[in-house]
Amino acid sequence: MKKILFLHDTFLETPRGAELTIKELMALGEIKNYSVSVDFLKNFEETKNKISKADLVVLNSTSRCHFELDILNYLLSQPIPYIKVEYDYNFCVRRNILCTVDPNVRSCCSPDKFHIFRKLFSGAALNVFQSPKHYQSHCEFYGEAVSKHLIMPPTVDVNNLKPSNERDETTIPFFGDLNFLKGGHEYVTYAEEHSHLHFKVFGTNRLRRQMPENISFHTPVPNGEVLEILGKTKQFICKPVWPEPSGRLAAEAFLSGCEILSNNRIGTFSFDFYPDNFEKAKAEMLQAPQNFWNAISEILNTSEENKNPKLKKVLVYKSYGGLGDIFFAIPAIYKLAEVSEVLHFAVSPRLVDFFKSHLKGVTVVSEPEARNNESAYDHIYELGNYPAFRGYDLPHALKYPTHKKVKQHAIQHYIDTVSKLHIDIENHLEGYPYFASNKNDSKPYFVVHHGAGFLLKIWPTEKYAALIENLAKLFPTLNCKIIMGPDDPDIAQYFTKHMPQVEFITGGMVEVGEAMAGAKFHIGNDAGITHVAGAFNVPTVGIYGPTGPGSWGSFAEHNQLIWGKKGVCNLKCNYDVILNCAHRICLTSVTVNRVLEALYKVLQQAYPENTSQVMLNPQAVIEFGEKDCLIKLDGYELLLEYHNNDMKTDVETLLSSEISALPKAGDLKMVADVLVQQNIIFKVPTFN
Repeated sequence: MKKILFLHDTFLETPRGAELTIKELMALGEIKNYSVSVDFLKNFEETKNKISKADLVVLNSTSRCHFELDILNYLLSQPIPYIKVEYDYNFCVRRNILCTVDPNVRSCCSPDKFHIFRKLFSGAALNVFQSPKHYQSHCEFYGEAVSKHLIMPPTVDVNNLKPSNERDETTIPFFGDLNFLKGGHEYVTYAEEHSHLHFKVFGTNRLRRQMPENISFHTPVPNGEVLEILGKTKQFICKPVWPEPSGRLAAEAFLSGCEILSNNRIGTFSFDFYPDNFEKAKAEMLQAPQNFWNAISEILNTSEENKNPKLKKVLVYKSYGGLGDIFFAIPAIYKLAEVSEVLHFAVSPRLVDFFKSHLKGVTVVSEPEARNNESAYDHIYELGNYPAFRGYDLPHALKYPTHKKVKQHAIQHYIDTVSKLHIDIENHLEGYPYFASNKNDSKPYFVVHHGAGFLLKIWPTEKYAALIENLAKLFPTLNCKIIMGPDDPDIAQYFTKHMPQVEFITGGMVEVGEAMAGAKFHIGNDAGITHVAGAFNVPTVGIYGPTGPGSWGSFAEHNQLIWGKKGVCNLKCNYDVILNCAHRICLTSVTVNRVLEALYKVLQQAYPENTSQVMLNPQAVIEFGEKDCLIKLDGYELLLEYHNNDMKTDVETLLSSEISALPKAGDLKMVADVLVQQNIIFKVPTFN
């Protein structure tokens, strides 16, 4: 006897649609001679044990489970087949995707949860949705990941419907708590506008609103009584705020012959049997549980794993956005290439040679050539730009379903978008680098780019010059390569002395790529060259001003982002504001010492194996006293009290501007360890 385990986060005594459906499915499974059990996700170890002994798992709702992500990861790690039955929108932390109907709702999903649900859907033997509309909503977010699916109408107790020829024209019922999502405000407003009618709510009031006198509240009633009331009701209001996955009550009202006052957010009404074909609706609802168990039987009896065919000849455009945006899209292009027989990436002619040198497994073509040869491709995808500043008016444009919903880097938005195109795309961002580096330690150097495509976003050029002079003292064995575009400021005029170790890179992208491939680290603005550094995984310090890093921050494995606006300027910058800002305090307030602090952090992380020099944080303010030492950094204070005069001398030596080495034993070592942990002292690598 095959063991079927249902997982659900709510006890089945709860009189709601999901629980009623699960009870009916389980009862039919027992009739079909399966061993059917349910676990309510209360004990992690017990649930794992039950999963390991099951032949098939039916995963229902998990959002109320306090170990939800852990149990989902465990299920994904097991070889046991599972079916995902979706009753809401459980990938959304609100479970209601209000973001699709209310533009004020944004960043509403946890990235971890959103992404693990894609894995759930793509790995499931079957995904069950409550209506065509419910499935389509998931398809818009996840695409091919939900392609193995079954759409089940609500399992209404069709045999116990009680439509009556006598209809109550004076009373309009509402079943369940009167709340916002279920359309409570619409119901109350209708009551206010129809004072001659009576409105009976079988539940409690969850609205912060004065109730009119013609609304009364009553104890909830069992489903049998609900059907009896609906059978005698003339009008039924169903106007939910959220996109209702199914709407069991709406289906019961429809089959009971009620006049339905509704909107377009009810899943049940997206079936083709609505609004006229009662008999087809009843037949499909009666058949739904049978279809579910037929699918289980087929899954259990199928041992072969069907391989999903690859996409054939694919063309990808990235026609809009700056240079950096292209690099954000590269991981997504690699993902798409893995599931394609052939992938051509079309870029501007000036970038063809560069990308041909560095992209692996992808054929790079010029954009004009590709547009003249589109008939040769089976699939054409336009990545446009994230977010879609020009909308989606570009031919072949892909939509970014996670924009404003999942707070994450633009790189992940591109990956999530292409993952809709094929079920086998793993939408996890792998490691670094995207391009191979070519470091020559006999002539080590770092790279600086002091310009940008939009010059009002650059850190002052004279500060870059001062920074480079400082770095020449700190790292005497390193040369400096400055990327110098045709419109970038002339930095040479700001040097206060001869700088023989500086070389200017004035060529095109091929030369920029060669320089970046060998760099020890990079410092730059919010500009495309900073993202070239990210593509080569060069440890990076990015300096941002009017526009924050957000989804567009440097993405090297080791990076520090300086956003000068935080705590300095409260204006929300758009293009016009930036053009008319005279002081640019978000950038001018960033000091050379602040950039050095960020660089020390990056290098300490990136080169732990190198021999190191001990450096004091240049941002730290130290006040030496007779009995103690006060250290101020980033708004925090640390007080070191001296136990004796020897400790006073040792601490003052330790915090001097030229520290030779960190102590290796004793109380002073403990003090030094704390100072390192608090980023007051850095172990900055040397490059010999």
